[in-house]
Amino acid sequence: MSGHQHDGNDIGHEHDEEEHVFILTDEEGQEHEMVMVYTFETEGTAYAVLLDRNDIEAEGVIFRIEEEGEEAYLVNIEDDEEWERVVSIYNQIAEEQEE
Repeated sequence: MSGHQHDGNDIGHEHDEEEHVFILTDEEGQEHEMVMVYTFETEGTAYAVLLDRNDIEAEGVIFRIEEEGEEAYLVNIEDDEEWERVVSIYNQIAEEQEE
């Protein structure tokens, strides 16, 4: 998601009054408080963009949102083709929001 910085200026982002905070553990076992800052849908699948709450300079991460009943889950995107497509779409959305 290069090219998208979240500098506290929320214009163009879908932010709820209530923050959706998730604790993610990275490859080194360190926990990060991540905030969902944007969601979008493509080809019938929803995706969420999360940013590190304590490191605004860090790049965001994108997860697929899957629903089971009334519950929603964030799922890693493991397919390279899906990942490239989703990142490309998100970068287009981010560029349009900046204009």
